[in-house]
Amino acid sequence: MHTADTGSDGTALDSPDPDPVALSHEFLRTVKTGGSTHRVASRLRDLDREALAGGLDGDDARLAFWINVYNAAVESLLDAAPETFGDRSALFGADVVTVAGRDLSPNDVEHALLRGARPVWGLGFVRNPFPSAFSARFGVDDLDPRIHFALNCGAAACPPIAAYTRDGIDRELDTATRSYLEQETEYDPDAGVVRAPRLLLWYLGDFGGPSGATRFLREYGALPEDAAPKLRFRDYDWSLETGNFAE
Repeated sequence: MHTADTGSDGTALDSPDPDPVALSHEFLRTVKTGGSTHRVASRLRDLDREALAGGLDGDDARLAFWINVYNAAVESLLDAAPETFGDRSALFGADVVTVAGRDLSPNDVEHALLRGARPVWGLGFVRNPFPSAFSARFGVDDLDPRIHFALNCGAAACPPIAAYTRDGIDRELDTATRSYLEQETEYDPDAGVVRAPRLLLWYLGDFGGPSGATRFLREYGALPEDAAPKLRFRDYDWSLETGNFAE
């Protein structure tokens, strides 16, 4: 049986066999409140892999866990060393967290574990045919493109950080997606053009190509249901902005 997803009272740290999702909540809460992450990072590092597999018993748990871990680890690093944001390729490729003895970079968490072993490059149209045993065991089974509106790498254009739960992940990702697209999509019906967030270009294959991206925008209310405009993409604001937590 899983413990509660919150972990906000520290029980995830005290339990001899903590629920991974609760532990990810504790990690995120500690970062948000400016506390020391040493203890929770140690618990993540020392997780037993059988316990991790048991706790991440489906994509709902895997999505919540890895999104929370990504956001907490990156925010923690940038809080401590904001200068690392100046070299983004190094930032995304550097190990920022250890889970069950496995050192992981932001790229590892996003692309191997949350995107189903898809490469950083390739716009989401290519899948790694030889994923690591770790990502095959602990990563999501089915890619959910809404993750792109939940992950925060420290840039001003990133979506705000929220705590995701096993039981509420579908609703929470829907809320994050609708909010981000509402703020970041510009539709000009007279010109027949929509300027979508650049995230949809970078991961175009995740959304099913250009036509899939347009359908996605309609599905989440960023376009009228009968609209079929030309698809353009906005520039991305890479200014550093930490502490962007959802209300």
